[in-house]
Amino acid sequence: MARVGIREVATLAEVSLGTVSHYINHPSKVSPEKRERIQRAIDQLGFVRNNAAWQLRLGRSGTIAYIAPDVSNPFFATIAEGVEQRAATHDLSVFISNSNRSRAREDAYLELFESQRVQGMLVSSHHPIDDRLAQIRSRGIPSVLIGQRAADPTQPSVSIDDVTGGHMAVQHLLELGRRRIAFVGGPLGIRQVADRLEGASAAVRDVPGAVLEIVNCTNRTIAEGREIGRAILARPPDARPDAVFAVNDLLALGILQVLVLGGIRVPEDVALVGYDDIEFGEASIIPLTTIRAPHEGFGFAAVDLLVDAMSDEPQPDALKQVIFQPELIVRASTTGRS
Repeated sequence: MARVGIREVATLAEVSLGTVSHYINHPSKVSPEKRERIQRAIDQLGFVRNNAAWQLRLGRSGTIAYIAPDVSNPFFATIAEGVEQRAATHDLSVFISNSNRSRAREDAYLELFESQRVQGMLVSSHHPIDDRLAQIRSRGIPSVLIGQRAADPTQPSVSIDDVTGGHMAVQHLLELGRRRIAFVGGPLGIRQVADRLEGASAAVRDVPGAVLEIVNCTNRTIAEGREIGRAILARPPDARPDAVFAVNDLLALGILQVLVLGGIRVPEDVALVGYDDIEFGEASIIPLTTIRAPHEGFGFAAVDLLVDAMSDEPQPDALKQVIFQPELIVRASTTGRS
């Protein structure tokens, strides 16, 4: 059976195509008598509007996209949930994709969503991406960078002050009397990791006798944390750090598991701080001290910035970059008290 279009509706209702269009999109512009005739025709013919085609004609899709680097990480999963919740309040649907920390996959998704003419994109990336987003923006699709502050002031972004977060984490350990601190994270070329290291290094410089050992890693996962935990466990007791600051909670939890199973007392022998405040950290057998980032707030703020960028009168550049402040959450992995 052939699909019924607005031409058939217009013919049966004895009105113009433009009148049917107004009825669908701006019914107040159509007289009550014609509205009644058009609705009768729609009911009789079983007309269903092709939203995708209709929105394409209007130059909008009603859909945005979120590209996450690792949806298995609860931090990014929670951001995605916040994005979906906020988008729904703006009558927007969301495509969610996982680049798996691959630049090639990230580029492929950017090209795919641009070809699909989404209204806008939200991107969490571990790579320099301002230039790529500027190119897409020049072709009419705005974007918001999530998780790192954009270098370009005209590029909207939502981030956390990671320098302050890194300083908070290590300052807490120093205040507890720890002096041999291991910084676990990487690759160091990632802006967020480098900023957290900068803050940690500044805290150590302020305390005579304190040292910061950098333990670089490739992946910020529980499995990688276990590997690092085994390496710490293999050292002689006097060569081990007395505190560890891991750049995310997944690394910290992997380290914690291995140390506890290996007979290392946490926090008596080694105090441990993570970053992100994922749910698993609080639920661990030794609850994890961490730096809290506002997961849901990232998603909400990013969607609001994107909706503004998609509007006819966007905010000035000075209002396009939202920076959240971190919060230290103290638990048993540093104090012995839950």
